[in-house]
Amino acid sequence: MPYLGGEETVRELRRALSNPNVQSDPLRYRNTILKVIRTMSQGVDVSGLFSEMVKACATVDVVQKKLVYVFLCSYATLNPELSLLVINSLRKDCQDPNPMVRSLALRNMTNLRLPSLVEYVEQPLTAGLRDRAACVRRVAVLGWAKLHNLQPSSEIDAAVVNELYSLLRDPDPVVMVNCLRALEEILKEEGGVAINKPITHHLLNRLKECDIWGQCEVLRVLQRYRPQSEDELFDILSLLDSFLVSPHPPVMAATLSLFLSVSSSLPAVSLAALERVSGPLLAACGSGSREMRFAAVCHIQLLLRSVPGLLGVHYKRFFCGYAEPAYIKERKMQVLVELVNDENVAMILDELKGYCTDVNIDTAQAAISAIGRIGRSYSDRCLQILTGLLGLKQDHITSAVVQTMRDLVWVCPQCSDTVCLALEGCEETLQDIQGRQALLWLLGVYGERISSAPYTLEVLIDGVRSEASLGIKMELLTATMRLFLCRPAETQDMLGRLLHYCIEEETDMCMRDQALLYYHLLHCGIEETRKVLQGRRSDPSLGVLIGRPAKPVSQWARCFNTLEPLSQGAVEAESASRGSPEHMTYNPKPNADLSDTLSCSHIQEIHSGSDNAMRCSDSSTDGLASSITAPLSLCLSPAVSPEDFEHLWLQRQALHTERGAEKIEVVDCAWIEECVRCPAVLHCSPQSLQAAMQLVNIQTLAFTPKHTLPWRVYLYTHTQRSHSTDAPNTTLILGELLCTGEANQKAGVKKGTADSEAGAEGKEDQLVRKEMVATADRLSEDGQEEEEGIKVTLNQQPRDDDALRQFLTVLTTVLNTLSSEKD
Repeated sequence: MPYLGGEETVRELRRALSNPNVQSDPLRYRNTILKVIRTMSQGVDVSGLFSEMVKACATVDVVQKKLVYVFLCSYATLNPELSLLVINSLRKDCQDPNPMVRSLALRNMTNLRLPSLVEYVEQPLTAGLRDRAACVRRVAVLGWAKLHNLQPSSEIDAAVVNELYSLLRDPDPVVMVNCLRALEEILKEEGGVAINKPITHHLLNRLKECDIWGQCEVLRVLQRYRPQSEDELFDILSLLDSFLVSPHPPVMAATLSLFLSVSSSLPAVSLAALERVSGPLLAACGSGSREMRFAAVCHIQLLLRSVPGLLGVHYKRFFCGYAEPAYIKERKMQVLVELVNDENVAMILDELKGYCTDVNIDTAQAAISAIGRIGRSYSDRCLQILTGLLGLKQDHITSAVVQTMRDLVWVCPQCSDTVCLALEGCEETLQDIQGRQALLWLLGVYGERISSAPYTLEVLIDGVRSEASLGIKMELLTATMRLFLCRPAETQDMLGRLLHYCIEEETDMCMRDQALLYYHLLHCGIEETRKVLQGRRSDPSLGVLIGRPAKPVSQWARCFNTLEPLSQGAVEAESASRGSPEHMTYNPKPNADLSDTLSCSHIQEIHSGSDNAMRCSDSSTDGLASSITAPLSLCLSPAVSPEDFEHLWLQRQALHTERGAEKIEVVDCAWIEECVRCPAVLHCSPQSLQAAMQLVNIQTLAFTPKHTLPWRVYLYTHTQRSHSTDAPNTTLILGELLCTGEANQKAGVKKGTADSEAGAEGKEDQLVRKEMVATADRLSEDGQEEEEGIKVTLNQQPRDDDALRQFLTVLTTVLNTLSSEKD
């Protein structure tokens, strides 16, 4: 907006600039020019003073020259004809004995940005490249880049390009870096500056002479070079080693990016570089600049993709500060989820619990979501916290907790009992659309376990005419249909009223079509409706492992030290806008075909996506699958305490020993020893092993840390066979996984034990044991090298050979999958 009274001000300034008395006094003349610049900064159009200011540039006062050049560069495009008058003064200044004046003249000559003046600028710039003063050469080099940007279609003389290449060896490091920037701009269409071996080594040797931003520029350009030999590669890495731990985060990030680029064929070198930069990255997380802290946390998330436990001992560095903005807090909480292990889970959960009541709603909901993701591995602890948060009766907290519980039972179905108990009465607090949709999904899927489910739905159905959200209506219709299938007497009347409203009164066509579909589906029969609506209750794409497996560095190295990590979340957070988990699209994992086998319901055939797992489990599967006669499901209730487990285990172990010694045949229990060849399981983290077991409803009571020998895991589960007539419906299986570390251990059943006990066991025992020996025999026939395995000891009571075979198949597949993922 023009300044009021601007015309009068311009007239006064023109009279002052034209006054001979003012021109004769250098100080008054400079102050008048300063008033012109001040008036220009206030928004007054002073372009009418252009001719007077052109006259003012003919002075020896450097300060006055700078002021005049600022004015001329601002209004040159509005006065292209008068700008020709400036060229003579600028060309004359380019020959001034003072290098500061020469550099100032060259800079402003290129800043005029007039294509008509290019022919007058080229000669001074060419002379400036050979100037004895470094400050003039710096300006001249960048001047050629400005000329190319002014006329990108014109071709720069090849002699100028050669001159710029020769200036890469200029003794001044700033001139060298400016040459790189200019050549990158001029040769953009040709791929930028050509980087060969001599230029690369020259730039690396001169790297210490550059300032921070010069070092970043050189390191960025060097990413295009590929070493010609491994020796040259390690020479380059040795020169860059000191910059990898630079106290300046931009230099450290640029160096690591170059490390990852040149060592892409050496994963071990890349991982070693990631470990070295952990210190500087942690220091950047404590920077006083919010932008620097945010960028450091985002890049740490990239590192954790390949080295998940890299910063596990430094988890406290990612605790949120009170005054930090919400976007930093959310990223730090995502990192905390990645760093959870058995030693720090209590501390991290306690910290996240404090964030759940933050005054910022986004921060509080992000903390609740983080607790839910940790709950995939530590269900009991997280559910206890989430249940306690429901007691606060806060709308946004209750909504986030219900959504988190919905996502948690989708991933960990074994948590459904606790979630169903916690949902009682929470509908009174929920006002948020996403939270109500999550509650409706839970009421529909697990309505048979929630006593108040029909009454909650009835209240919503009575007010459906006033409901504004289409998503709520569609979720309500689906939930009512699902609840009708399990509780028809309580739901029939309200379902009829809802279908009548949706078909006869609802104006939305999607809602009406869905209601008609359900209406015609009911005419087909209850069993057909049940097949359509009562589908899976968990994600079939999850496979065995929960959490993100380590990814190769090459998958994310290209986006390191760019803006991409700042714009994308490193954690695959669930979308809060969806109503039902099964509506979310997913990409199957490589081992996704294990999901049908390892679901918590029916156990059928075993298929492994890993060659290693296939080799180790094929023989067991072929031998055992023929005996499966009834679907099997595993469950964790009633729970077995560690004391009860120890008592039962020692009692049955003594009974087994006595049976072998006294030749007493016992038919109400079974004791089996099997060896599974998957030694890489020893290197899996305890939380991964526990999460994998819980996914198939196998509870681990105790286990030793990884890399510890002897390595033991104690576990239990209950088997249920709904269609078995010649065996008990439920059995209790106690198990022990053991690895002693001894070499040359047979990768299968210990045949010596089988031979010594063959006389003591009945025909059924011998049949079961012969089928389990198939794995070791097949491996021996193939001539493969035998490896040390995991000894699996199972104790079952009451006895059910078919259930025991199926359980052993599931357990073997879990161990093989864990082993293949670790490899």
